[in-house]
Amino acid sequence: MITVDGKNVFTELEELVDPVHTALLLVDMQRDFIDPDGLFGQLGIDLSMYKESRPRLSALLGEARRHGLLVVHLQNTVLNGRLSDSPAQLRFNLRMHASSRVNEMPLRYTIPGTPGHAFAREFTPLATELVVRKYRSSGFWGTNLNMLLRSNAIQTVVVTGCTTEGCVESTARDAMFNDFYVVIAEDCVASDDATQHEASMLLMRHRFDLATGEQLSKVWSSASSPSDPQR
Repeated sequence: MITVDGKNVFTELEELVDPVHTALLLVDMQRDFIDPDGLFGQLGIDLSMYKESRPRLSALLGEARRHGLLVVHLQNTVLNGRLSDSPAQLRFNLRMHASSRVNEMPLRYTIPGTPGHAFAREFTPLATELVVRKYRSSGFWGTNLNMLLRSNAIQTVVVTGCTTEGCVESTARDAMFNDFYVVIAEDCVASDDATQHEASMLLMRHRFDLATGEQLSKVWSSASSPSDPQR
């Protein structure tokens, strides 16, 4: 910790991710995005990076639960009939995965009530964990995430999930703009585009603290004794 003009600033990983004031954010770990039988998988989009990152994130989630962290599952949501999508948002959609679309219409994914909206099996939330539906890339935009974090005295968010260059980075930036410390679990984020993933990691590496899932687990193990998943 250092003091800057009378303000104490966390600088060490042990301070930043103390379980007492840290939340684990899982961004969009939903079937449409990461499962082979979800929409992206059916379109032939490359999911190989998720195959590697999913076991690491699942293990990190288990450690967060074991050590009593607040766990928040962000759930990308698109209302049926595109009622949640503005023309600008539809244009944004059109620019993604253009080569995978079968026509000129935007992709349809993560619609409530469809299997693809659900979380992948290993990321099913516990009854005691928070689920925040979001309608834009950032988990903070138009949601109650900020209120929920502050209601639980959270100072740091550990950001994980998909996609690195999209919803992960957007959520991380907005977390910082809302005055939370941000730590990216660098081996627990992934994308369906390796080039964009690396570009995003280059940017985030110069803006946020990064740590591996193993490093985070070691800090949590040394900072607290195992606890019941009920927070």
